[in-house]
Amino acid sequence: MLEIKNLHVSIEEDGTEILKGLNLKVGSGEVHAIMGPNGSGKSTLASVLAGKDGYEVTNGTVAFCGDDLLELAADERAREGLFLAFQYPIELPGVSMSNFLKQAVQSVREHQGKEALTSGALLQMMKEKAALVHLDPALKSRSVNEGFSGGEKKRNEIFQLAMLEPKFAILDETDSGLDIDALRIVADGVNHLRSPERSFLLITHYQRLLDYIVPDFVHVLMNGRIVMTGGKELALELEEKGYDWIKDETTQLA
Repeated sequence: MLEIKNLHVSIEEDGTEILKGLNLKVGSGEVHAIMGPNGSGKSTLASVLAGKDGYEVTNGTVAFCGDDLLELAADERAREGLFLAFQYPIELPGVSMSNFLKQAVQSVREHQGKEALTSGALLQMMKEKAALVHLDPALKSRSVNEGFSGGEKKRNEIFQLAMLEPKFAILDETDSGLDIDALRIVADGVNHLRSPERSFLLITHYQRLLDYIVPDFVHVLMNGRIVMTGGKELALELEEKGYDWIKDETTQLA
């Protein structure tokens, strides 16, 4: 579904290279987790895949369902089925949740050649999807994320994910700042949405998220490259040992 080859990315403003030859392949229905120390390039990877401004791809390719992802604008990537749950969800004053999701869902359906949902069907869908993450129905009439608590913002991200039903979802530190109850609710929502046709890329600092969303693969991203790949047991080892042992091991291999 997603294949990244030798990806090099720099910050446009000052030319600092962040990703330095990253390779990653994610198959349909797979859940991959990326862990790594601060500054390793995790959020940069998420931003570049989603089409965020401020970054320059200087080398490498990204194929999404066989197409060149880097040639698509951010909104085109979303319509093609790529979704990003933000580490810090933004507020959109004056834009109601209901209208925001109505426009987003109908736009995706139009792109897919499907008929628009009726108002009744859309409201019923919102009700069902909001229940997945225990989202207060009253929040749907408020502006997007305005006045939401941290946990509500993260649950709202998963609610949007459930509504849009993308092919590939990137969760950029969705567990950040969540208490244990909110973490379970968010994880339950993600697990409910797992399917053979939908893949996930989880970016996280902490192993605890992977207690609830069990990945197929765990990757360690350091200094702009993936330097180690394993199963869930690798996340447990990182929790116990940190990252210094990987630095030592990769230095010896070099």
